[in-house]
Amino acid sequence: MISVKAALEGHNDTTSTPTLLDSAYVTSLIDSLELSRISEANMRMELEQLKFQMLSADSLKRAEQLSRIDSLRVSTPGLPVIVEDDTLFYIYARRGGYSPQQRAVMASEIITALGNRLTLSPDSVYIDDSDNVSDIMYDNTVIISFTDQDAMWAGMSQDSLALVRKSTIIAELHKLQEEHGFWRLVKRIFYLLLVVAVQYALIRFTLWLYRKLKDHIERRTVNRLKPIMIQNYELLDIQKQVYLIELLAKFGLYVVIALQLVISVPLIFSIFPQTEALAYKLLGYIWLPIKSIIIGVIDYIPNLITIFIICLAIKYLIRLFKYLSNEIQSERLKIPGFYPDWAHPTFNIIRFLLYAFMIAMIYPYLPGSDKGVFQGISVFVGLIISLGSSTVIGNVIAGWVITYMRPFKKGDRIKLNDTVGDIIEKTPLVTRIRTPKNEIVTVPNSFIMSTQSINYTRSASDFGLILHAEVTIGYDVPWRLVHRMLIDAALKTKGIMHDPRPFVLETGLNDWYPVYQINAYTREAQRMAAIYSELYQNIQDRFNEEGVEIMSPTYVATRDGNASTVVDNPMKDQDPT
Repeated sequence: MISVKAALEGHNDTTSTPTLLDSAYVTSLIDSLELSRISEANMRMELEQLKFQMLSADSLKRAEQLSRIDSLRVSTPGLPVIVEDDTLFYIYARRGGYSPQQRAVMASEIITALGNRLTLSPDSVYIDDSDNVSDIMYDNTVIISFTDQDAMWAGMSQDSLALVRKSTIIAELHKLQEEHGFWRLVKRIFYLLLVVAVQYALIRFTLWLYRKLKDHIERRTVNRLKPIMIQNYELLDIQKQVYLIELLAKFGLYVVIALQLVISVPLIFSIFPQTEALAYKLLGYIWLPIKSIIIGVIDYIPNLITIFIICLAIKYLIRLFKYLSNEIQSERLKIPGFYPDWAHPTFNIIRFLLYAFMIAMIYPYLPGSDKGVFQGISVFVGLIISLGSSTVIGNVIAGWVITYMRPFKKGDRIKLNDTVGDIIEKTPLVTRIRTPKNEIVTVPNSFIMSTQSINYTRSASDFGLILHAEVTIGYDVPWRLVHRMLIDAALKTKGIMHDPRPFVLETGLNDWYPVYQINAYTREAQRMAAIYSELYQNIQDRFNEEGVEIMSPTYVATRDGNASTVVDNPMKDQDPT
């Protein structure tokens, strides 16, 4: 270009040169222009080649990035942008020193803040493209920015990604505007006042019903009530019953008001979005325990059916053994070697074993039986029982042994050590004896096992109980006469058997007198004291009739004119017939 300019300048300076020189100059100028065009074309070609090389490098780099993102897409979770429990989209890439999580949280907070504005206009959201970044904005607020990295993670171009996200955000803002707009706020305030008014009216109505019910109880129910008696004891008079009924009515009042508040308070909190979570939380406090109880009951139904079947089977087994026990006790059913008085104790033992077996069968099906606390309490209770009930268990076992030893039964008169009386009660732990003086003596069964006992009733019924009494008579009285008088006195006694006949034994020849023992049979063991008393009276009367002195227990007579000990017989002058 410089040579062309110089040539033109030279041409201007040589206007006077000949025409031939002008032609040569023009030719030279044309050649220079052609060379310039060729140089420019070569330069453009080099620039296009350089640009193509740069675009190829960017494409390879982008392809590598896309391949790397595709490999990470499966294992890399996106961070959601959540607005009021709605997930709008996910963010995967970092930008400007912010992690995907921080970008998601910031976007959620900005969208939520915009949605709470009363003057929100969702359609004012726009996209601002600058410096390879697409900003989604509202007024001067940047809601979120997207780069080429975000577009590659989304699998679309940056412009398409911005448009899609813009439409999503606008839709969410419209939704938030409906929830948090001015008229929506007015409606919520109206609903709040309505719920409060209804709750107030319900409480007033409930209190009015309570007062009516209380008046009805005091005026009319009193006349229909009667005192609750247990035999001769007045458990509850009319005033106490009225007080209890009013107390129950007041408790019902509190329950009804509490149920109303349980419904109305969460309902009030649910009206406003800011307290909606608290409403669900309050409902959760109420519903979750009820739900867990209902689910637990439903899940427990199979175990409950199993327990019911086990209890039903044990119940009818016990009824069967009770029926057999009654049949054996009434001697309608006889089993060789099994006594009727064993029937009821054996039934009690079998019933206890069946109940123990039932508990062992039911235990695994009880709720919480597999919990450590339940098992620990069971072990603790079992340990306490085993350590503190050794004496009790000993008495129970002794009671069972006594039952099957059959030393006595209820109603028998026995002698246990120095205690004589009738058996009035036999329990697994103790046996109670009533003495002839109506003294109730309680004896542990283990003590009965360790000492001897005499059963007068059984001896009297099986063989005839021998009652005996000893008298000492002087050597001057013939022993045959003494024998006859003692036998006569025994035969006159009520309750003494004539067959076998009473007999006399001489049990000693002491220094001053011989000892005579009258032995007589009786079947009435319970009248031992009365029979002995009458026997002693008859002995005295019979000896007095014969004029024989009784030297019992020890009597020394000096015949120096003292009167005899024989009592005048008031019946000796009467006709013996």
